Amino acid sequence: MDRTGDGRIGKTPDIGDRNGPGARRRRLIPLGAAYLIALGLGFYLSHSLPPWLEAEFSMGGRMIVTVVVAYVILAAIPFVPGAEIGFGLLMAFGASAAPLVYFCMVGALLIAYAVGRLVQPGLLARLFLSLGLRRAAGLVARGSGMDPKERAAFFTENAPTRAAPFLIRYRYVALAVALNFPGNALVGGGGGLAMVAGMSRLFSPLAFVATVVLAVSPVPLAIWLLGW
Repeated sequence: MDRTGDGRIGKTPDIGDRNGPGARRRRLIPLGAAYLIALGLGFYLSHSLPPWLEAEFSMGGRMIVTVVVAYVILAAIPFVPGAEIGFGLLMAFGASAAPLVYFCMVGALLIAYAVGRLVQPGLLARLFLSLGLRRAAGLVARGSGMDPKERAAFFTENAPTRAAPFLIRYRYVALAVALNFPGNALVGGGGGLAMVAGMSRLFSPLAFVATVVLAVSPVPLAIWLLGW
């Protein structure tokens, strides 16, 4: 027990409070370790798999199907630099592989987005709560029954940072830029960004598809048209 300035007896802060700053930091340690492991695994795959994909692709026939399936699955996984793997295939095979790489990347992002949509807001809120992120958990729970426009307005009004309202308002442009930004694997890569977009439920399916179709097109289209 502790006495306040006016002589009243107040409650002494519980040093071992499971919701205190120290407890939250301890919860973030496993999350940080998981992030570093995922990031390292993603970069390892981006360096070790392109030679195998190129070898399989060059064999033609059924091997091309194997490459397509493997590439789509890998590019949909968060923290795997799918764009870099695609660039490796484009450098190896040039314009002939551009349409295939383009449609594979689009398909991978749509799969990741669909997986994100399957994550229920209640589960996401519990995850935030387990990490001590009470405000984020409350925002997710309160916005779960809203449509994308209502949710965007709600998150904008309750944004924790000054940049968040701008990013939410221009979220489709921000997503397109992020998908083409070098080193985006540090924030989850294309698969991670698409999955978060699905979980946020701020992106309507049709608008997301249109954004991805346009955002992924510049490099493959240029290579295909110019025959690089």
